[in-house]
Amino acid sequence: MKKSSFPQRKKEKYQIEIFEDWCKRCGICVEFCPKSVLARDDTGLPVVKNPDACIGCRLCEIRCPDFAIEVKIKEESVDRKRKGDPD
Repeated sequence: MKKSSFPQRKKEKYQIEIFEDWCKRCGICVEFCPKSVLARDDTGLPVVKNPDACIGCRLCEIRCPDFAIEVKIKEESVDRKRKGDPD
């Protein structure tokens, strides 16, 4: 089996912030997440259940009708890039 000649990209780490005051608990973000990163608590509020699975697609952020969710690259990922670390 032949290996790909393309270099492998290191997976970014993402941080998901949910603005509880803006959220109307519709669950759209949970339904659109392709990696099941989000879940709903007992009150229906979305919570980050599996942050390491986030691929940064931002479907939750794009689909939220209340702009109550934001996906950002974690600071340590940005710092490593600046230093030139391969990890």
